[in-house]
Amino acid sequence: MIVVTGATGNVGGQVVALLAAAGERVTAVSRRTADLPEGVRHVRGDLDDPAGLKDAFDGADALFLLVAGQDPQAILDAARAGGVRRVVLLSSQGAGTRPEFYRHPVAFEDAVRRSGLEWTILRPGGFHSNAYAWAEPIRASRTAAAPFGDVGLPTIDPADIAEVAATVLREDGHAGRVYELTGPAPTTPRERAAAIGAAIGAPVRFAEQTREEARAQMLGFMPEQVVEGTLAILGEPVDAERRVSPDVERVLGRAPRSFADWAGRNAAAFR
Repeated sequence: MIVVTGATGNVGGQVVALLAAAGERVTAVSRRTADLPEGVRHVRGDLDDPAGLKDAFDGADALFLLVAGQDPQAILDAARAGGVRRVVLLSSQGAGTRPEFYRHPVAFEDAVRRSGLEWTILRPGGFHSNAYAWAEPIRASRTAAAPFGDVGLPTIDPADIAEVAATVLREDGHAGRVYELTGPAPTTPRERAAAIGAAIGAPVRFAEQTREEARAQMLGFMPEQVVEGTLAILGEPVDAERRVSPDVERVLGRAPRSFADWAGRNAAAFR
């Protein structure tokens, strides 16, 4: 059995669906109820309460783990006690490139490495789906605002992250690996706005924010430390953050999906 935490999330929900379609027994863990594929068991649980996850972990042999909760060691101890022998951690690229800003993912990575379990760490960069933040202003005024409009980064489709995770959870040969997950090519915020415009058949105006404007907006939903790290990546990316990684293709045997592909599949959100 495979336990998937964050089972209602952007990535976790797709991991559940892929595993269920492959015939795996799946336990989906989330803090709220969810519409799940037939045959998937749901357990309400919170990673801030590792002791409360005993029912989810009992009889499991693999775990898809989010960076959530404050005690990764306690989560992993509970998983091991339930029978888990393999853990796939969804971390962040920033844990490798800017650990001073991404201390929470770093703490989880360290705990996973020390856990005694067979582990694999996934480090995605920015998600294509971060563009959902533009959905309301694009619908209302065909405008998308972001800082650093001409700085390109190889963002990734959450569907590709989920497919990599589902593959690594089911297959041998990935133990002790850290996979950097990116899209197929860097795109700039200005280019991503144009791609959404092409997908919906209407031009989208790009409005470049100042760093200060973007920071004030981000502080409404992100911790200050993460905001500073994110702005540094968006505005002054290091070579490792600009690089297109081969890891999606190594695991899946195909290239990752482009931002334009994601925009086409999700155009209804912006119309």
